[in-house]
Amino acid sequence: MLTEPGHPTVWSMVQQQGAPTVLDLLLTGDTPDAALRAVVKARAARSDVRRSAQIAWRRTQRLSARLVVPSDSEWPAQVNDLAVVEPGSTGPVAQNTAPPLCLWVRGDRSLSEAFARSVAIVGARAASPYGVQVSTDFAYELATRGRSIVSGGAFGVDAAAHQGALAAGGLTVAVLACGIDRPYPAGNSALFDRIIADGLLVSEWPPGAEPLRHRFSIRNRLIAAAGGTVVVEAAPRSGAIQTISRALELGRPAMAVPGPVTSVMSTGCHGILRANAAARLVTSASEVITELNQAGH
Repeated sequence: MLTEPGHPTVWSMVQQQGAPTVLDLLLTGDTPDAALRAVVKARAARSDVRRSAQIAWRRTQRLSARLVVPSDSEWPAQVNDLAVVEPGSTGPVAQNTAPPLCLWVRGDRSLSEAFARSVAIVGARAASPYGVQVSTDFAYELATRGRSIVSGGAFGVDAAAHQGALAAGGLTVAVLACGIDRPYPAGNSALFDRIIADGLLVSEWPPGAEPLRHRFSIRNRLIAAAGGTVVVEAAPRSGAIQTISRALELGRPAMAVPGPVTSVMSTGCHGILRANAAARLVTSASEVITELNQAGH
């Protein structure tokens, strides 16, 4: 509520001093980070943060949702690996790379178990029929082989991956860039209802939070914390390419599906394969499983 998730200074302070102390320090301006002080001061001036937290907690309870923190047994330890990602120099997308401080969750499945044997499938919103078919088929087969499917709930590749996992009776996790009470895009409402019933909706933002543009890029690092990442179709400067780039930084299996050289939606996949020796070309779910097993995920 006082700064966007993943802020490295806030995360480091919490590790050293604990969240209650850090909240007091932030509200009194007792931090050496001038930019952070300015952001916190502006947000704190708009509302009473403690009252806002109480409202968010009541909303959480009305949703039959829960707030998961690192001391909980359900906390997915894989996201702690984000601590090794070096923050960039400009903008919240580059700078906010630290692990989450808490996660809001809807759904009855265990979050830690969902991430334990997970693979992320991401890609273009404007996916081609080829991209939709590959995403669905990969997710279906991976789910039948005991892998949970992590994605972002968007149109195109994301939705196809979630649907493939659900069709197989498997577990899927949608990581949102907004509050868990207002899943975005609204056109996927029926899909989100199915995920709540049989999988998990997850967000770092409290109930009521809007799906602002920069939040999608910040949340992508959580998707990259899955056991491995597969990009099915993507433009060169897309969020999906950002996600697989984070997976490479984390040392996770990073895989890309080839497509027609005439397709703009495959240029990002081909570019990742050309530019990164650690990225692997995959053409089937079996090849994805091989890459995950070899990496011990």
